[in-house]
Amino acid sequence: MKKKVIWTSIAVLVAATAGTATYYRSGEAAETKKAEAGPRGDGPRGKGGRNRDFGNRPVPVQTAASRAGDIDVNVNAIGTVTALNTVTIKPRVDGQLQKIAFGDGQQVKAGDLLAEIDPRPFKAALDQATGQLQRDEALLANARLDLDRYRGLLAKDSIARQQVDAQEAQVRQLEGTVLADRALVDTARLNLGFTKVTAPVPGTLGLRQVDAGNMVRAADASGLVVLTQTQPITVLFSIPAANLPAVQTQLKKGKGLTVEAWDRDGRTKLAGGRLVSTDNLIDTSTGTVKLKAQFDNKDGTLFPNQFVSARLRVDTRHDAVLVPSAAILKGNQGNFVYVINEQEKTASMRPVVTGPGTADTVAIESGLSVGEKIVVDGVDRLRDGAPVELSSPEGRQGGGRHRGEGSRGDARQGAEHGGDGERRGERKKPA
Repeated sequence: MKKKVIWTSIAVLVAATAGTATYYRSGEAAETKKAEAGPRGDGPRGKGGRNRDFGNRPVPVQTAASRAGDIDVNVNAIGTVTALNTVTIKPRVDGQLQKIAFGDGQQVKAGDLLAEIDPRPFKAALDQATGQLQRDEALLANARLDLDRYRGLLAKDSIARQQVDAQEAQVRQLEGTVLADRALVDTARLNLGFTKVTAPVPGTLGLRQVDAGNMVRAADASGLVVLTQTQPITVLFSIPAANLPAVQTQLKKGKGLTVEAWDRDGRTKLAGGRLVSTDNLIDTSTGTVKLKAQFDNKDGTLFPNQFVSARLRVDTRHDAVLVPSAAILKGNQGNFVYVINEQEKTASMRPVVTGPGTADTVAIESGLSVGEKIVVDGVDRLRDGAPVELSSPEGRQGGGRHRGEGSRGDARQGAEHGGDGERRGERKKPA
């Protein structure tokens, strides 16, 4: 009997404990659900909640007004700097190199002495040709005297006609010999002059290829040194064939097209020049045509075989609507900008058609008028019709920028965490 009572008491105690636990769990769940829901209209997701305030808060933006101005229509291309003249200095006669009269990398003018070959063999050849000429000229003079005597005797019928004709042929033969001798003298004198190697054009010398004392020949491939004329200098570059008609139109009008040479990154201008010629055919493999521009290069900025970015100015648009490049955005429907409504303090999307541009400015063909304010900074959180807060560049760099960042941070936190973030803040206040 006692065992039955004990087992009955244990069963009642277990049942009571389970019921109590179930009651507390259900009560805690209800309280949690109630806390999350909050009073209607007052919670973070209600009609008056802060999350909605974050979404309607004005977005800090920086604006600029579109203006009227001139802008250049440029065609950009990668070009190669080429020397106006590149000459491999070679000896024109064979002989021993007696003297080197230049230094590596030296600037020279046309006619400057570069090297000298031993002239003695060539002077001896000149003397020999001169002696042969004098001998043959004496023979010719004697033959002419004999011809005159024969003609006098023929007039008196003292000699035969055949003897006179033979003497005339002898005179003509000696005249030819004298002409050949004079040519030999000129050749010998020319070769003697070639023993002095001079610069044919002004320019810059490279590294010499041979030292004094060596035997040099006109057939040597490497020559003595390479001379490049770099003042002026040229740049070869290719443009798409579609741009060729605009270039030809300007050239037919007699307008000189300017070309600027920039470094490969397009950040530093190296030199300014002009277009001098175009190629006479289009490269079918690339669809481009080669152009040549010439630069004075007085400061030596451009160097042969240097890669540069060439900017060909094809035309200049006058009184165009200009806006900063940062204001142009791309969407599914094309380019657009955010235009400021100053009365309502809102920004609205407006499609635009862009024209030529530079690194920081773009021309607007249609869709925008002069004087309208557009957003150039702060477009990352804008939408069509969104309220905006206008700020100056100084404000965005200083305190105004921090305020904008704080607003964006609060809104982002509210969007990510919703009511949980707000409840955590409320729970920390009593503490």
